[in-house]
Amino acid sequence: MEQVKTILVVDDSPSTLAVIDEILNPHYRIKAVKDGTKALALAQDTDPPDLILLDILMPEPDGYQVCTMLKENPATRDIPVIFVTAKDEIEDEAHGLSLGAVDYIVKPFAPLIVLARVRTHLELRSAKLALKRENEELERRVKIRTQELTTTQDVTITSMATLAEARDKETGNHIWRTQNFVRLITENLPHIAGYGTSLTPADKEQIQKSAPLHDIGKVGIPDSILLKPGPLTPEEFNIMKTHTTIGYEAIARSEQMLGTTNFLRYAREIIHTHHEKWDGSGYPLGLSGEAIPLSGRIMAIADVYDALISKRVYKEPFPHTVAVQTILQGSGSHFDPVLVQVFEKLSDRFRVIASTSMDLDIEQQALRC
Repeated sequence: MEQVKTILVVDDSPSTLAVIDEILNPHYRIKAVKDGTKALALAQDTDPPDLILLDILMPEPDGYQVCTMLKENPATRDIPVIFVTAKDEIEDEAHGLSLGAVDYIVKPFAPLIVLARVRTHLELRSAKLALKRENEELERRVKIRTQELTTTQDVTITSMATLAEARDKETGNHIWRTQNFVRLITENLPHIAGYGTSLTPADKEQIQKSAPLHDIGKVGIPDSILLKPGPLTPEEFNIMKTHTTIGYEAIARSEQMLGTTNFLRYAREIIHTHHEKWDGSGYPLGLSGEAIPLSGRIMAIADVYDALISKRVYKEPFPHTVAVQTILQGSGSHFDPVLVQVFEKLSDRFRVIASTSMDLDIEQQALRC
């Protein structure tokens, strides 16, 4: 059974209150007050009215002031207000409507008119509330679905990256360190053309999320080369370099079959171009300068820094200061000079991330023992 609607009637004339009560009381629950202050209090009550009939000519605050205060308050702004007044000039009606009232009834009024307009605006309010509830439910479902898709994407990224890293036990937390390095750089890009101004917050997030996939192509490299405890021969190194195209082609084929997204585009860029060099001497395409996608240029710095500070069977880890100096010396040859400047400013934060992750590596190795 539908709940009886509540009408708040505000008028300093007892006779007007009596007439309105006689018209509406058989159909609605009536609350009646003689001044605007009490009306404002009742409107904010735990049981607010569904509609307000408001006189204009009252002691301060008058009807216009009450309506203004109702519409300025988020708790009461959606309650429909109908002015009931003896002011019958067009300018008065226009002013009342401009303040947010939904209707304007001039005294003396016909009972059927009052009843019809009240019913109409209550039905409109019910429809608006129902639509609002539907929109809120839709937003809730969209939020849940978006979170599910985000979680699925994150799980997929983690699984693919972990599988790639599992092929090479020595890399430790490399994929997660480099992801944090990429995050640092993308969040501190200069606001100049081609850098910070070219990436939206969503773009930066997608670059950060796709960074762990940069070496997934290594799953296609033979163990005899990937796990070789020493320097690679030129022939072996040429095979190792194909991890960039193996990963790229895997993403590209998936896009052809299933469609693409910004995330996949950035993943493809990073996988394919993180070994390109600013001077064109990198691989697999020999791209140079800004022909290398920004995401690949960012990944290059993160990847090389982490490789320098990490222990390998064929080398000991370099100290942070040496790794930083190596990156700086590669400005304009290996790395984008603008990004090297960003890296230099962030180098202390790189060191903190690296040391924290290295401590985690030691703990994990101890657990395995």
